[in-house]
Amino acid sequence: MDPATMLGIGIALGSILAMIILEGASPMAVLLPAPMILVFGGSFAVALAGGTLKDTIGGLKSLPKAFLGKAKTSADSIDTIVTLAEKARREGLLSLEEAARDIDDEFLKSGLRSAIDGTDPEDLRALLEDRIHSKRVSDKTSYKFFHDMGGYAPTIGIVGTVISLVHVLENLSNPDELGHMIAAAFVATLWGILSANVLWLPIGNRLKRLSELECSQMEIVLEGLLSVQAGANPRLVGERLRSLLPLSEQQQVEKEAA
Repeated sequence: MDPATMLGIGIALGSILAMIILEGASPMAVLLPAPMILVFGGSFAVALAGGTLKDTIGGLKSLPKAFLGKAKTSADSIDTIVTLAEKARREGLLSLEEAARDIDDEFLKSGLRSAIDGTDPEDLRALLEDRIHSKRVSDKTSYKFFHDMGGYAPTIGIVGTVISLVHVLENLSNPDELGHMIAAAFVATLWGILSANVLWLPIGNRLKRLSELECSQMEIVLEGLLSVQAGANPRLVGERLRSLLPLSEQQQVEKEAA
């Protein structure tokens, strides 16, 4: 598990709590049920209204992945592909049929089986590229839901503040209560901005980043499978696939190899 999201959100919320306490205020002053219900419920509702029910369900199902998900490392896939290339070079492509059963990566496993079945290289490339495209589209639907919530939340917060200020204007005859009521009115704006920038946008960006890493790894697998199918030299296969990694990962792989 990559703890970046939980760590980042935790530090952000802790910093906000520390500021409230250092300012001499009570945390309970911002934990008001009415604005929180409006901001969280309203943001969810308008994000739901902006898409389909299936989009919303997909977004909610992807939420645990934002906190618990870990992107697969491309280096591990490269090692597996190089091993497959060595075996295919020695014993032929059909010898990989048994090895395919032990592979956990479903994309690599299904692509390898298609290669073993004699799928034309161009058809195999098109097939795998279509699967990568389908994953991108599916992932975009999930992280877009949280981006939408992040976009709507501040405005919903302002709506809550306006509603509360209307209530304040109705009670101008009670000047002793005006300060408390005005302060409470701005809590909705606070929660709108806070939820957008501390929760929904980071979660959406996290899901987007995981999707980018996974799709990049799938693209490396695609190139590796085509090389294995073509019977390329395993050493050259490894060097080519490693050249597709970001520079920081290339340096890390070289350091581990040394």
